[in-house]
Amino acid sequence: MSEYVHAALLLHSAAQKIDEESLKKVLSAAGIQPDEIRIKSLVASLEGVNIDEAIKTATAVPSVAVAAPSKETKEAPKEEKKEEKREEEAIQGLGALFGP
Repeated sequence: MSEYVHAALLLHSAAQKIDEESLKKVLSAAGIQPDEIRIKSLVASLEGVNIDEAIKTATAVPSVAVAAPSKETKEAPKEEKKEEKREEEAIQGLGALFGP
């Protein structure tokens, strides 16, 4: 499916309309046999989407590096669970303010 998304992005960057016919042309030019269902699905999914905004949002997500586990990181999940539980209890307590 990624080749379909890439075709749509290519059309967008060329300031061309992203429709079924344009996607078929781009995919065919790349030597890919277009799948009607995938094309219709993609066009429908992109309807009303601000692609420039979606790209900005997608690139703004920071990547997370994965470190090798150590003694300190093995203990961290327990502390995080306790903190999450305290936060949940605090939220439930706040719910009493808005209840009947």
